[in-house]
Amino acid sequence: MNHQAKKECFKTSVGGQALMEGIMMRGPRQICCAVRRPDGGIETRLDPIPARKSWMKIPIVRGAVSMIESLIVGYRYMMYSAEISMGEDYDAEEEETAFEKWVGEHLGEKAEKALLTGAAVVGGLGAILLFTVLPTLVTASIGHFVELGRWPRVILEGVLKVAIFLGYMFLISRMKEIERVFRYHGAEHKTIACYEAGDELTVENVRKYTRFHPRCGTSFLILVVIISVFLYSVLPWSSTGLRVLLKLLLLPVVMGISYEVLKWCGRSDSLFSHLVRQPGLWVQRLTVFEPDDSMIEVAIEAVKPVLPERPEEGRW
Repeated sequence: MNHQAKKECFKTSVGGQALMEGIMMRGPRQICCAVRRPDGGIETRLDPIPARKSWMKIPIVRGAVSMIESLIVGYRYMMYSAEISMGEDYDAEEEETAFEKWVGEHLGEKAEKALLTGAAVVGGLGAILLFTVLPTLVTASIGHFVELGRWPRVILEGVLKVAIFLGYMFLISRMKEIERVFRYHGAEHKTIACYEAGDELTVENVRKYTRFHPRCGTSFLILVVIISVFLYSVLPWSSTGLRVLLKLLLLPVVMGISYEVLKWCGRSDSLFSHLVRQPGLWVQRLTVFEPDDSMIEVAIEAVKPVLPERPEEGRW
């Protein structure tokens, strides 16, 4: 059986995120973070995944929950990877300010979660302003000078949203540090593809697989952008403020629908699902680069501890 045939037989839910000189992999029960240290060694960290409440597994709802979780967890491990990759093995207690000590004493673990959530929310708000609010404000401003009907406004807003998203991805990919993160992203994809194909996880085996993967976070983001264009097309243009407010209120719904579409595309091999996946695969050319062998080595170290004993437990 060839590699492609094997790959189509099994699709795993195991996946991760590229970090600063490292990769975070998430399995059914655990998360493993592997980071390349300045001395060339690999630092790993293994954490359990708390069980989700039943309401968090409801279709549509689980998509919004997953997005929020990804922001919080991703921020936590990105900060961890930055510390390890730069050799910042400082004593956290010595570096604590009086305020941080007070927060820790009075809130305990809740303090860390609150701070991480706050940081993730700030990052999320920045993305919302850039990709959701800005296109509406620009379109409304143009409408003051040029007579635009409802559908021309919808089309213009959609084009602006896609252009801003692609432009942002292109610009950050030109940054040296981000370019390396995107190469680790490629190592993550190749490693998952090798595992799905049933091959042994070695650098030589992983290297030959494609860096593009249909069930990628980039594909999810482009689905959010595209689906939001269609869903927001029914919202009124009578008031720019009202339109922005309604878009923000509907954003969790957009994320939920996008998540369900991605889940379906991951399971289906139909022609239609292949067509739906294409935009995400195209955009991955901006966010997923070819890794070197040292990056693949880190990806393998990150994924091995989280793989379930029975692959079926991690089926997509």
